[in-house]
Amino acid sequence: MLAPRIALIHATDVAIRPIQAAFASLWPIAHTTNLLDDSLAADLSTAGHLTEAITLRFVSLARYVHNAGADGVLFTCSAFGPAIEAARRAVPVPVLKPNEAMLEDAIDAGQRIGLLATFTPSITSVHAELQALADSRGLQVEIKEKAVPGALDALHAGDAAEHDSLIADAAKELSDCDVILLTQFSMERAAAHVAAALPVTRVLSSPASAVTRLKQLLG
Repeated sequence: MLAPRIALIHATDVAIRPIQAAFASLWPIAHTTNLLDDSLAADLSTAGHLTEAITLRFVSLARYVHNAGADGVLFTCSAFGPAIEAARRAVPVPVLKPNEAMLEDAIDAGQRIGLLATFTPSITSVHAELQALADSRGLQVEIKEKAVPGALDALHAGDAAEHDSLIADAAKELSDCDVILLTQFSMERAAAHVAAALPVTRVLSSPASAVTRLKQLLG
């Protein structure tokens, strides 16, 4: 497929720029579209868990972009793993969760894996996906988690420097890990700061891994 149409579905607008940059760098010929529902994260936080109603919304979003001509779908919201799996079953084109390609890279990088999240509900979903992946490969992993409160609020307020600084400081608490995962697409911009704070630890972020996987599937 020469120039596939890839639908990007977002729960926050700060995820849009990082994934667009990754496509521009790694797969510029792909045609991307953006669909934003910024009520999803708020509704998940209010409910406190993934509800059937939220899952049905993900299925509807996947069907909408498929009917609009999408050859592949990438969700950029990492707190909704089971809902994205339901969406995947609903359409006949590849549907990727935001972190699944990065998680496979992480499993190959080491046994001690640290998760950093600026949207706290993401941790439960990503941890479960990572553990399931390790179990499916018969691997033993040690997973550590660290939420970074205030970082996402700073980014939304336009203070990107504070966002990056908070993430880099939090990463130091995971210094004994072999690899650290930045679990929100919006955290991509802080990757260099984390790498500088922990020069001997591998740092992975989602956008590049996701684009590379889609290119393998459709390119």
